[in-house]
Amino acid sequence: MNSNIILPGFEDTLVTKMEEVEERLCVYVEMPVTAHKCPVCATFTYKIHDYRIQKIKHLKLFERHTLIFYKRRRYACPCGKKFAEKNPFVKRYQRLSIELNQAVKIRSIKGKTFKETAEVYGTSSSTVVRRFDQLAKETVDEEAKELPKVIAIDEYKGDTKEGKYQLIIANGITKEPIDILPNRYKNTIKHYLRKYGAQVEVVIMDMSQSFKAAVTQALGKPIIVADRFHFVRYIYWALDNVRRRVQSSWHDYDRKKCKKMRHVFYKKSCKLTEDNLWYLQRYLDMSPELKQAYELKELFCHWFDEAKQNGEEKIHQTKNDLYSFYKAIDEAGIPEFQKAAQTLKNWQIEILNSFMYNYSNGFLEGINNLTKVMKRNAFGFRSFTRFRAKILLTHKYKRLGSHIG
Repeated sequence: MNSNIILPGFEDTLVTKMEEVEERLCVYVEMPVTAHKCPVCATFTYKIHDYRIQKIKHLKLFERHTLIFYKRRRYACPCGKKFAEKNPFVKRYQRLSIELNQAVKIRSIKGKTFKETAEVYGTSSSTVVRRFDQLAKETVDEEAKELPKVIAIDEYKGDTKEGKYQLIIANGITKEPIDILPNRYKNTIKHYLRKYGAQVEVVIMDMSQSFKAAVTQALGKPIIVADRFHFVRYIYWALDNVRRRVQSSWHDYDRKKCKKMRHVFYKKSCKLTEDNLWYLQRYLDMSPELKQAYELKELFCHWFDEAKQNGEEKIHQTKNDLYSFYKAIDEAGIPEFQKAAQTLKNWQIEILNSFMYNYSNGFLEGINNLTKVMKRNAFGFRSFTRFRAKILLTHKYKRLGSHIG
């Protein structure tokens, strides 16, 4: 009589013995004798030919690595065929149980590295990699790549054999990654969009001329939306360049102190403390040009806030206010701001689209940040195919728990 506890996955088996050997839990199991169908002639037989002991790795039980010693029974058919009995816990030619294989696949996605997963389940790193590659082949490569109406594209530093930078494409509405291209070259993006982008109407991107040219040539005249962060920073860069140029002629104390307190120039004046306001006023009084640059930055921030409130309904008002900002820059005559204004003029349609359609690439920057963390934890990925699968599967199964095993 089997008096042991019922183990998950072994409800229909007979557990004949359990023992602990060298900090490993050994479970001895066998299947009950039943009629089995011959795979050759389809005749049912009870005749047993022989037994063979098969050692199988299983999930940890009671925080101990577990081995299953399965007394596999082979049947003999009158036609002469010898065949093994069926069982619910291990597949043919496998040394890992079905549940352990499933847990390894899940943990290979959710775990930091393949090596860490191998250590948790007491197997080799190559075994984990093979299970991961198998899962990637079954799920990632078979998915349809027809792009949705709204997509977002951005680059990240992958450092794989395919190149230093890769390009990620995501759904602009659901904010889920769709695919990753091996490089950021114009022709690569163009060919991919021509193949899968028949339905694309809106593209969210940073201010890259290469991306813009590829999208325009591949899709005709889609709506290109410039990410707000990428055009706002040109004004802040202009202010910072003016500060650097002006403070270079100051006394060493003020130059170093101004550099240390440079954050007071970037914050909105309404959010500064009294001490920060004192430092801000001190350095603005030391240079009329720096004061004028700061006022232009504040004017741009005011325009930006008003543009967000105006939205699509008052897009013409937003456009007219932007022209007023250009005029203020021309009157100031500061080279750094004139250069930034020219960039804004070159991307004016895409900038106005960001307020008209209210799309952003911020979520894609978050995905890229997680990608960099994965790459750093693994000390880099040389295989682009494996790194691509790791990124896509991580986001696909991000709500799936990794507590199995």
